[in-house]
Amino acid sequence: MIPGQTDADPQDRPGTRAPVEIGDATRPPLRLHWALLIALAAGLLLAVASPPYGVWPLAFVAPALLVVVLFGRSLRASFTLGLVFGLAFFVPLVAWVINLAWFAWIALAIALALIFAVFTVAQRLLLNLRWWPLAVAGWWVAAEAFRDRWPWGGFPWGRLAMSQAGAPTQGWAAIAGPPAITLMVALVGATLGWLLLSAFGWTAATAPGRALPFTRFPPLGSTRRRLFAPALALVGAVALAVLPAVLPLDPVAANAKTAVVAAIQGNVPRARSLAAQLNNVDMEITLNHVTATQKLAAQVAAGKAARPDLVIWPENSTDIDPMLYPPVYQEITSAAAAIGRPILVGAVLQNPERNAGVLWLPGKGPSTSYVKRRLVPFGEYIPFRSLISKITSLTQLQPVPFVPGDKTVLFNVGQIKLGDIICYEVGFDDLVRSEVVAGANLLSMQSNDATFEREGPTTAESGQQLAMARIRAVEFDRAVVVASTTGYSAIVAPDGRLISQSAMWTQAELEARLPLLTYDTLAERVGAWPEWAIVVGTVYAFGWATGQAGSRWWRRRRLARSGNEPDEPLQAE
Repeated sequence: MIPGQTDADPQDRPGTRAPVEIGDATRPPLRLHWALLIALAAGLLLAVASPPYGVWPLAFVAPALLVVVLFGRSLRASFTLGLVFGLAFFVPLVAWVINLAWFAWIALAIALALIFAVFTVAQRLLLNLRWWPLAVAGWWVAAEAFRDRWPWGGFPWGRLAMSQAGAPTQGWAAIAGPPAITLMVALVGATLGWLLLSAFGWTAATAPGRALPFTRFPPLGSTRRRLFAPALALVGAVALAVLPAVLPLDPVAANAKTAVVAAIQGNVPRARSLAAQLNNVDMEITLNHVTATQKLAAQVAAGKAARPDLVIWPENSTDIDPMLYPPVYQEITSAAAAIGRPILVGAVLQNPERNAGVLWLPGKGPSTSYVKRRLVPFGEYIPFRSLISKITSLTQLQPVPFVPGDKTVLFNVGQIKLGDIICYEVGFDDLVRSEVVAGANLLSMQSNDATFEREGPTTAESGQQLAMARIRAVEFDRAVVVASTTGYSAIVAPDGRLISQSAMWTQAELEARLPLLTYDTLAERVGAWPEWAIVVGTVYAFGWATGQAGSRWWRRRRLARSGNEPDEPLQAE
């Protein structure tokens, strides 16, 4: 190390000419320690934008602050800032995993943050483009698309789209799916970041002679002139983001068929250990759902409630295979007889072990079954089982891995054509879409949230899944019935409104008359094409930015070797 040199970013030392980095001639407007604090705050703001807090406008602010802290930074500093942002976001977002194991929570949060940090380096390069606000908006979609699919099939938590349930932006789901919501939220955030940079004069002071995005006017000059383009872009982005709120995206015909559907929440003892919840060997949970169903049957008999056409029990309402254990079979049969209608039972089936929804018909017993297709890694199966078994007891909680299903199943109950998704699956666009494409006019989500709501932060995982279910309702113009063992259970209208919702840690019976819609939204018709188009466009922009950066770097190296320019390091740190 040269005497007097420190580990601090040279860009942060006043009076020091910042090393030029990969084609960028800007200097960061903030010292690194301030940038780190802002990145931390931005990640926390995005966590607060998501359930259970749900302050959705903050989802616009976080991407804007990320742009500000990345502006003019080195790639190494950009990675660090992305890691800080990612940890501040994902650590609280997935804190409910602590109910499984504290090390599982920390490992998951760190893994997600590292993926985010690597992608942040790409966003830094995209900021070199003239039209970077569009590129940054596409970056968010591309980063989420990757995280939704890798590793182990992906983990689709923390999408900007899923923070927008009930917000004016949610209608974009019906136009081009959740990726469109993410694009609009990120575009507003990027243009807000541009406005912030311009308002403080950072783009002008740190990049003399460079034009602002979307305009050929030089950035130097009056404040009004400097702010005109970014302010106009921000107003346009906001108007575009909320446009679906005034469009008729969820048509319900006056003569639409309807059906009465009930969701049963039997409840789970909160003090029960995780091992006991994962192995419901004493039938208590099953009996709770039988009791709640019988209560509903009594209300129907007394004329206080309509007789439902279909009753939905949650995931794991029985962890004992009713086909192999007669007492469980008899209890479910008695519940179906009492209500006099089919019951969709969440059951663990054996030989092989499967997580399934089984349609139970009164007087006949089990009929059609749907087997969960997307299993939870480290929950329903353990990657690297032999290695993990040597360092933790996690494998003892799931000694036998579940076997995934491989097909879409529709449950036909009179006029109802039910598409079922089980818990974790609600986050995956392709799985939910497959049910609607197959002809579902009603959707259900069976969930066992008790596993992740035993202690510590409560309602987080339940609230996040419910938000996803509301976005799915808008996306496909279908009512969604959410049945959970302990909450939140809910009935969601096709426009995403909550018709009814249970409390946590209580027994509940929810019922509503729901439209059975067959309208094909634009999102259903175009499928995954909008997401792939955005990803391809973003990859092209990244390639363009990288090519420009490499060309400038190579040109400076040649000049430096010829003695016309000092030979400057590639990285700022």
